[in-house]
Amino acid sequence: MKLPDGFGFAHPWLLLLLLAIPLLALLQGGRGAAPAVVFSSLRPLYALGRPRRSRAGGWLTTLLLFALALLTVALARPQMGKTISKVQASGIDIMLALDVSGSMVAEDFTIGGERASRIDVVKQVTQKFIEARPNDRIGMVAFAGRPYLVSPLTLDHDWLLQNLERVKLGLVEDGTAIGSAIASCANRLKEKESKSRIVVLLTDGDNNAGKISPLTAAEAAKALGIKVYTIGAGTKGYAPMPMQDMFGRKVYRNMKVDVDEDTLTKIADMTNAKYYRATDTKTLTQIFEQIDKLEKSTVELSQYKQYRDLFPWFLASGFGLIALQLVLAETVGRRLP
Repeated sequence: MKLPDGFGFAHPWLLLLLLAIPLLALLQGGRGAAPAVVFSSLRPLYALGRPRRSRAGGWLTTLLLFALALLTVALARPQMGKTISKVQASGIDIMLALDVSGSMVAEDFTIGGERASRIDVVKQVTQKFIEARPNDRIGMVAFAGRPYLVSPLTLDHDWLLQNLERVKLGLVEDGTAIGSAIASCANRLKEKESKSRIVVLLTDGDNNAGKISPLTAAEAAKALGIKVYTIGAGTKGYAPMPMQDMFGRKVYRNMKVDVDEDTLTKIADMTNAKYYRATDTKTLTQIFEQIDKLEKSTVELSQYKQYRDLFPWFLASGFGLIALQLVLAETVGRRLP
């Protein structure tokens, strides 16, 4: 029998003996010899001698019963324990490459039915993806005109999510360096000994910055055995870009957007992965869920239990109360004949 906070008993059935203690209390309370002399009134006897210490006698009985209760609990062998789980990493290393170029401010996605920017939705969906994979080493690169490291590969996902929260537009020069982003992720994965290494790259544009072409970076990733899943984000054609008018009010202007789906498809095919197109929040969520299902591995979980016996404390307390009861019975609780 295990109770909350790790407290339990090795022999819980012995606790049934506690039911006998109230019965003993009833029997003790009903004991007493029949009166030898019957008086119509005891008032004349009040002045004779000192009053009997009946209250002390009651406390002595209570101490004895409480001591028996502690000894019974000690027999049941109370324990304080905890289960320790040791989870080994799944063996899958994942680098996330997120586009933070200026076009990611376009508000063609929604959160809770309200219009939201691409970057806000991507961060929300990415957070759920990270939370769903607690046993994977995950790192993150953000990129615009050049990539920068948000987090190296780590199992500390709380720290990773804190860094994800700080990702925003405008931290580096604008542009879309897809090839450099893939190369940066591959560089983080190349020296890792793992069962599977993947990159999840999300962008809403075509490569127009960086010194490495996307296909060259994909070739390097392929040589290292790294899969590159690519996601093209955003509506096709035109997207509403938020702006301010001359009065400081938020207005929208439809801007033409273009995702280089051909290149993204080639990158995925070259590395034995897949290309996806996300035109709204629902499809983006589904895409991350599909990638999550495709890249699964068995996780080794070992558990062991640690217990600390508490019965010596109950045993010592029980015998201590018995000793106290004996001392009090010979002092304040003693009755003269």
